[in-house]
Amino acid sequence: MISGMGTYSADAPTGSPSAVSLSDLHVLVLAGGLSYERDVSLKSGRRVLDALRSVGVDAELRDADVTLLPALQADPPDAVVIALHGATGEDGSLRGVLDLCDVPYVGCDARASRLAWDKPSAKAVLREAAIPTPDWVALPHDRFSELGAVAVLDRIADRLGLPLMVKPAQGGSGLGAAVVREANALPAAMVGCFAYDSTALVERYVAGMDVAVSIVDLGAGPQALPAVEIVPRNGVYDYAARYTAGLTTWHAPARLDEAVAARVAATALAAHTALGLRDLSRVDMIVDGDGRPHVLEVNVSPGMTETSLLPLAVQAAGLDFGKLLATLVSRATTRPV
Repeated sequence: MISGMGTYSADAPTGSPSAVSLSDLHVLVLAGGLSYERDVSLKSGRRVLDALRSVGVDAELRDADVTLLPALQADPPDAVVIALHGATGEDGSLRGVLDLCDVPYVGCDARASRLAWDKPSAKAVLREAAIPTPDWVALPHDRFSELGAVAVLDRIADRLGLPLMVKPAQGGSGLGAAVVREANALPAAMVGCFAYDSTALVERYVAGMDVAVSIVDLGAGPQALPAVEIVPRNGVYDYAARYTAGLTTWHAPARLDEAVAARVAATALAAHTALGLRDLSRVDMIVDGDGRPHVLEVNVSPGMTETSLLPLAVQAAGLDFGKLLATLVSRATTRPV
């Protein structure tokens, strides 16, 4: 059974922080890092920086490197916005360090971040909560080799059927992901996946509409922003499709009828809640031909670039991106650390 707090409405808070004066806030935006997604992270960080400054917040951009901890100790910010993608921003480790430093931050805590970052673990939680997610198997590279690649792949294809989706168990931006439509293409897809992670997640491919639902909590509980429909030209929303101009078309809001849109929003809210997230997240789903949503993964550090899905959803909801971020920052500063 799927339940949620509700979808976005015009009566929702619009991002006007009141607990803390904007002019008094000093915010650190963390971006960059050393993951494969560094360039995207830097673009996200600059967008967040500009948005916060546009509403009067004193914000600065900093990389997550050896200078970070001394800077936090010398001049602690009122709050941190994590615009890091990949392991650094999403596996919970940085959030744990910020907790040690008593520095508040926007987003979920370290425990929830670790859970969402590991796709097989997150999918197990979703399945336990009766939230639809495609059948899957997680296969570490060592077991793949020890048990015999051919035998393992044959069994996967027999059990899950074709086509299949192969992607890193931990990672984002579509790196290392591939759709496998023929059994003889599965070995190459596994090799490509293992280039980005030591564990591959192989799941049943669900045909349908790619949608992303961003969840925000501006003070009245988590709410789903309008779903964004993703239409990649080559049919797969991989790294190139995400960040190469002209390879993807987005529709915000998604072209869904009212009943399906409500079901999609409720599913996203249920996933956000089941994983123990807070402040914001992005839930990626496939809506099949019968209008049923299937959760693929949940991102706790969504992209914030001009073509990223959360900002598109914010615009579709009629919200101001800078005010929304400032509200989340203000709420973080009043949260016990």
